[in-house]
Amino acid sequence: MSRLWEKGLPLDERVLRYTAGEDHLLDARLVSYDVQGSIAHAEMLAAQKLISEDDCGAICDGLRALAESFADGEWQISLEDEDVHTALESRLTANIGEAGGRLHLGRSRNDQVLTALRLYLRDTALDLAGRVGGLRSSIASLAQRQGDVELPGYTHMQHAMPSSVNLWCGGFDEGFADAVAGLEAVRRRINKNPLGSAAGYGTPGLPLDRELTTQKLGFDSTQEPATAAQLSRGKAESALLFEIALMMQDLSRMASDLLLFYTQEFAYISLAPEVTTGSSIMPQKRNPDVLELLRASAATAHACLDEAMMITAKLPSGYHRDLQRLKSPVFRSIDLAVESVDIMAYLLEGLVFLPDNIQLDEGIFATAEAYRLVTEEDMPFRDAYRKVAERYAK
Repeated sequence: MSRLWEKGLPLDERVLRYTAGEDHLLDARLVSYDVQGSIAHAEMLAAQKLISEDDCGAICDGLRALAESFADGEWQISLEDEDVHTALESRLTANIGEAGGRLHLGRSRNDQVLTALRLYLRDTALDLAGRVGGLRSSIASLAQRQGDVELPGYTHMQHAMPSSVNLWCGGFDEGFADAVAGLEAVRRRINKNPLGSAAGYGTPGLPLDRELTTQKLGFDSTQEPATAAQLSRGKAESALLFEIALMMQDLSRMASDLLLFYTQEFAYISLAPEVTTGSSIMPQKRNPDVLELLRASAATAHACLDEAMMITAKLPSGYHRDLQRLKSPVFRSIDLAVESVDIMAYLLEGLVFLPDNIQLDEGIFATAEAYRLVTEEDMPFRDAYRKVAERYAK
């Protein structure tokens, strides 16, 4: 097997391991997307009379068969493959012969991987928005079941004003509605076609039809000029990770509230036994590990965002191998977000507020009393404020 860039010169095994990095593992999620992009590219080459219809048919059928056999577990991307692109093209050429060597005309791995990533990130943003919608449904269900239960509203960790389960749920629900809107906006930013920009400077003298691949792959527009494609690397990824970080921050704050509510001192809630764990030494323990890990996960999401942004922060224009390092923080953040959203939605379905354990401090109604003095006795607010304050000072 030869890699796409090989010219017959030897490669040190240590260099291969270092430069390939984790790509042979990370690229597994890109196989179907690289196949989509490659089929669209082959069909465009045939439409432009740059390859024959017979070769195009063999290429497309061969790629579909490889995607199917990969999904069935019949082959994997190896370190020797280096990445998904070599893995597919080498197997394609082995299976269909010379026609496989015609596929890469007018294409670089630079625009090839960016196309696969864009297709993957586009689907991911849509999928994650749907999962957040499921979380919002769980929050709405909790509000419907127990929305009237009174809660103390806190500022500075002190009873401040009266609240309720409905208000508590509503505040977080609005945050997650913003997350859905943010993910939809990111999806629009992602949905530009880089295919045909090649190494970042187009394909002079080769009559590619980039608009055709834009149409075939369902992109909103073609990324122009060609130099913009590599300059955009990391931007859509960071935009997605930014929305994930904000969403994970809301999940973390929700988890922090619930952890406090679950302590014996508060005992505001009960959790379903199946979402708690135990202790290896203390037989009575039911530990809210899920919530603790959710709280910690916001830090990981923020770290992934920082890593992605710092990789591209000081790069000059054009393609650089540094960009390969984007995959790890992007995929890690996405996986964490999917797992966290789903587990919180599941946990909320079995959560119960315990109204008999929830006591409101008398002073929690002080602001309402000040407002009553203003509206019923025409007292200036500052005077009403001081009058009520005197009562609680005693």
